Amino acid sequence: MMTRTSSALLTHIAGAVLVAFCGAGLAVAQTAAAPTTTAAVPAYNLDADVQRVLKTFDVPGIAIAVVKDGKVVVTQGFGVRKLGDPTPVDGKTLFEIASNSKAFTAAGLAMLVDQGKLNWDDPVIKHLPDFRMYDSYVTAEMTVRDLLTHRSGLGLGAGDLMWWPTSTFTSDEIIHNLRYIKPATSFRSSYAYDNLLYIVAGKIIAQKSGKDWGTTMHEWILDPVGMTATTTSLAAHTAGMNVSAPHSNINGKAAVVKPMPVANAVGAVGINTNAEDIARWMNVLLDNGRLPTGAGGKEVRLWSDKQAREMWTAQTPMAISQPKPPLAATRPNFMAYGLGFQLRDYQGKLVAMHGGALQGFYSRVLLVPEAKLGIAIFTNAESGPSLNALQYRLLDGYLGVAPTDWIGRIAAIANEASAKEAARIQDEGATRAKASKPSLALQEYEGEYEDAWYGKATIRRAGSKLVMSFARTPDLTGEMEHFQHDTFIVRWKERNFNADAYATFSLEPDGTIERLRMKPVSTETDFSYDFQDLLFTPVKKAK
Repeated sequence: MMTRTSSALLTHIAGAVLVAFCGAGLAVAQTAAAPTTTAAVPAYNLDADVQRVLKTFDVPGIAIAVVKDGKVVVTQGFGVRKLGDPTPVDGKTLFEIASNSKAFTAAGLAMLVDQGKLNWDDPVIKHLPDFRMYDSYVTAEMTVRDLLTHRSGLGLGAGDLMWWPTSTFTSDEIIHNLRYIKPATSFRSSYAYDNLLYIVAGKIIAQKSGKDWGTTMHEWILDPVGMTATTTSLAAHTAGMNVSAPHSNINGKAAVVKPMPVANAVGAVGINTNAEDIARWMNVLLDNGRLPTGAGGKEVRLWSDKQAREMWTAQTPMAISQPKPPLAATRPNFMAYGLGFQLRDYQGKLVAMHGGALQGFYSRVLLVPEAKLGIAIFTNAESGPSLNALQYRLLDGYLGVAPTDWIGRIAAIANEASAKEAARIQDEGATRAKASKPSLALQEYEGEYEDAWYGKATIRRAGSKLVMSFARTPDLTGEMEHFQHDTFIVRWKERNFNADAYATFSLEPDGTIERLRMKPVSTETDFSYDFQDLLFTPVKKAK
């Protein structure tokens, strides 16, 4: 999920905008100056661009929606729903859009503010009295607004292992365990993307509506907008439905993987939708919460102009990184997080956007209010570069910017980054102390280990190997390969995770194990595998 520590984080929350044509295969007329590159850059062509992206980035299927000036311009599918099956993606094919669900949760809270049932700056404990963070001051001061703005002091993706990959935790258990996660920074001092507090926000919506988050989203937003195909649970998908399969990278090649249900994290990642439905949603967002005028001509709104402004007002500043020279034109002048949206500028215009990433799916939604432009890109693969390339290609096309070969440029940079990371891992392995041995006999590492917020993991021998298993996450099981000294590498059986992790034991003076720490082997591992936030200690055996 580009892998998400680097480009996957961008996929989670951001994206860039592409602009293309008003229909498949139709080139967009250009009004800007000629491109600065000397090589000829092809004119915008949706079919040609997407087919090139599918091939370049090994993506099985893509769906794209574009709205402009209140009209639906494109709702189209490309490629296939599932490798090995020729059934094509179309505008009705459902994709998991992951963190693009956060905008729906933010909108639900905005509706509650309009109804007078809460205020953005109410303390969370006013509505959820049992809510607790690690620090008592943060518990008292955390507001409803803070739940949506990634400034809580939690580290990047902290606690995500309670829901990612599929776990047996309930939403209430996840919310309860927030109190055990130590902060990485002080409260409201910096931006760090999180998911757990959107689960809390979803809980508030459910409490106020008296129904679960999914039912509330259908009644308050999805049904009124006309998003009739959209679901809020994978359990609603039945055989024969027009649903895309998830695909992950396994040994350098896209492969079909099993879905990853996350019913305990719906406030953060619960929506599954298609190009036709997301087009309706984007038009409502671009019209500040207004629904299309009905037969009687009466205006119907989901939320007020005031709340629309609130959602797209900067709440938390975000650092701006310097892109590689070929991508210099994509560098924003400002970046911030609003309420359920990342905010930035591109070509002098405000862009409200977000990304989404779950096992087997990436998505991006981009809105340019000044141009009344909305773009959504869904993929059934974990390829951030494919989203980035299409995003800028489409944005440029619809904003009248001279074409740039973003596909080629982004592919080259992504390949270079992956090669460098592979070389780094190889070097790390080559320079390890190969002759070193574990301090203890293998059986001495066996046993139960416990972390304050996650709970238990076990290490058991299987023949001559150690095997680690996470108690609440059935698929997190893997063999432990000795690396050096008292550090092992856990190779997860589910190879599509791409999340192998170092496991390092520290010993007491008497030679017994004091603690076990973990961290991902690769910097490209999705940040929701937050192994580094775990502090396992041995569970004392009853005498």
